[in-house]
Amino acid sequence: MNDVATIVRPLLEWYDTNKRNLAWRENPTPYHVWISEIMLQQTRVEAVKGYYERFLAQLPDIEHLAYVEEERLLKLWEGLGYYNRARNLKKAAILIVKEYKGNMPASYEQLIKLPGIGTYTAGAIASIAFGISVPAVDGNVLRVITRVTANEADITLEQTKRNMTAELTKIMPKTRAGAFNQALMDLGAMVCIPNGEPKCTICPLASQCKAYLENKTDKIPYKTPKKARTIEEKTLIVINREGRVLLHKRPEKGLLAGMYEIPSILGFQTKENVLSYVKELGLKPIFIEALPDSKHIFTHKEWRMKAYFVKADDLATNTNITDTKMQYVFVTPEMTEDAYPIPSAFSAYEQFLKLPVNEFSKNQSL
Repeated sequence: MNDVATIVRPLLEWYDTNKRNLAWRENPTPYHVWISEIMLQQTRVEAVKGYYERFLAQLPDIEHLAYVEEERLLKLWEGLGYYNRARNLKKAAILIVKEYKGNMPASYEQLIKLPGIGTYTAGAIASIAFGISVPAVDGNVLRVITRVTANEADITLEQTKRNMTAELTKIMPKTRAGAFNQALMDLGAMVCIPNGEPKCTICPLASQCKAYLENKTDKIPYKTPKKARTIEEKTLIVINREGRVLLHKRPEKGLLAGMYEIPSILGFQTKENVLSYVKELGLKPIFIEALPDSKHIFTHKEWRMKAYFVKADDLATNTNITDTKMQYVFVTPEMTEDAYPIPSAFSAYEQFLKLPVNEFSKNQSL
């Protein structure tokens, strides 16, 4: 892949006039680069922009991040998904405060040892924030370079990424390493795009791109087909009692760990089963109404959801719910906005957490 060294100059020239205007590039401190790169994992740039600004307004530096309460952190992250990213940010911040006096280590080898920072993120921080000449190989970079070299290796394999990183290390410019890495990222996002036909006629590397010259851009990069997602059917129950809604805290490990959710039962349940469930919680249901169906797609799983709204008796006892082992809590609609992190998987039903009970038909009274 030594001949690929010829891409450096045209790529940097293209970047100087075509780079994306992104907030984290205006002041690329190590902290800003770190936060932006973690947010950008598995998430579109447009979706990240607002989260990035809000996050920095609340947690402007590493010390603030290290000492933030987890629920507040998760609330700031709400909607971005992959919540372990946020937890690892806090874990890493604690280590940075403890071991590096609150300053991000200016070493690729030290960066990669921090929780949640892999080879790509370490390369991005090292090159962009510190000017260290190391590559940052993500999906965009893999796509660009495999097309330029007509490399048909499976890019889902870790070995392919390692090989690409080793070869790019040989051609990294000694100066402007961060610009070179960002140029590859931008080219992959804007020209050598992931979905649809690449815009080869405006690509600065077209004259030396073997996949383009050999008419193979539809075959490269190669990926092993993904396994089919598992499908899980659920019945959600929005329970309103005295103007407060019931939330359930998920287990500390596994999917959406530690997040608050709308209570649910596995499978598609009848109204009768839903009412029985509510009674088992120690509540007396007053009326019930079906809500629209919804679905949410995770990387390897798909939730298909039915849902009901249930009004519970204001005077009912709820001794089961107060059992801390059950991890249930009644909250006001306002508290779902700024105190309790609710995953975007339930976004179709957030409006029903906030609607007054009298918005629902009393024809469903029991």
